[in-house]
Amino acid sequence: VSWSQVFFRFVVFSTVRKSSKKVIKQLNFCFLGILEITSVEIGVVAVKSIKSNYYLAMNKKGKVYGSKEFNSDCKLKERIEENGYNTYASLNWKHNGRQMFVALNGRGTTKRGQKTRRKNTSAHFLPMVVMS
Repeated sequence: VSWSQVFFRFVVFSTVRKSSKKVIKQLNFCFLGILEITSVEIGVVAVKSIKSNYYLAMNKKGKVYGSKEFNSDCKLKERIEENGYNTYASLNWKHNGRQMFVALNGRGTTKRGQKTRRKNTSAHFLPMVVMS
């Protein structure tokens, strides 16, 4: 188990929120989105918000949401890209044979998994270990 501060590609904090149950870009740089990244099996992780206690999940339609309980939608394939950033794709769901990735749009709301690709910079995250 590692606690990580996950940065969006353009170094903007992100978090899983209880109220909206989706990933939101934080414009207030005082807030630190601390997420717990836990290995479920080789190459598969679960991402949980420390503050809200919700798991990051993606349903079969590609919608990213927060789940109070860990379930199969919460299993994400983690891949370290050539540029050093990480991508997270749904383990269980694909769209027309293509992986669906967790990604944020320009306003910081989540993109549907069907509209994402591994090479999109909006799907690149940079985990950093947090010392308590």
